[in-house]
Amino acid sequence: MGEHTRHGDDAPPGERPPRRDAERNRRRVLAAGREVFAERGLAATLNDVAHHAGVGVGTVYRKFPDKQALAEAVFTEELDEIAAAARAALAAGDAFTALAGFLTHALERAARNRGLRELMRHGTLDGTRPARAREEIAAHCRTLLARSRAQGTLREGVTENDMAPIAAMIDAVMALPGDAPSGTWRRYLTIVLDGLRARPGQPPLPAP
Repeated sequence: MGEHTRHGDDAPPGERPPRRDAERNRRRVLAAGREVFAERGLAATLNDVAHHAGVGVGTVYRKFPDKQALAEAVFTEELDEIAAAARAALAAGDAFTALAGFLTHALERAARNRGLRELMRHGTLDGTRPARAREEIAAHCRTLLARSRAQGTLREGVTENDMAPIAAMIDAVMALPGDAPSGTWRRYLTIVLDGLRARPGQPPLPAP
């Protein structure tokens, strides 16, 4: 994910902006990175981010040494926010409704964010921070599943290992030709959630 050209630095050599300005520039670059990766995906370049932020590419390199570092910072923020939503869902009394609401929220974010969908699909960021956020999300999902199972609202046989394939199936709908993505994925998520809910007389699920 690296890029080799460094030019267009905003400050003359040997001069450093005040700390407050430096942090403001970092936040500006990070915000631009979120918007650019969301729109263009992980193929976007640091030059793209610099242009979107209205700064020289040298400013971007001073804050983030390569695209991998910027992408890790951007998607750690994204994953932290998704983890916070999962954590908030734990406060709900009806665990299945909370689980369904969280899945809908997370997939809504993915529908608006091409880079996040590519990250879900390919898992290209292996840094400690995004890994920690992903594990927190998984842990909260496990808790919601366990509570739903205890409340008798989760279909027998559904496990945490089913969550990633379900997300991948919805992602595949988002990627259908003509979707930008459109709201079609909501239809199929509703069908999937209906299949996850416990009902009398349901046949057992095939073994995983």
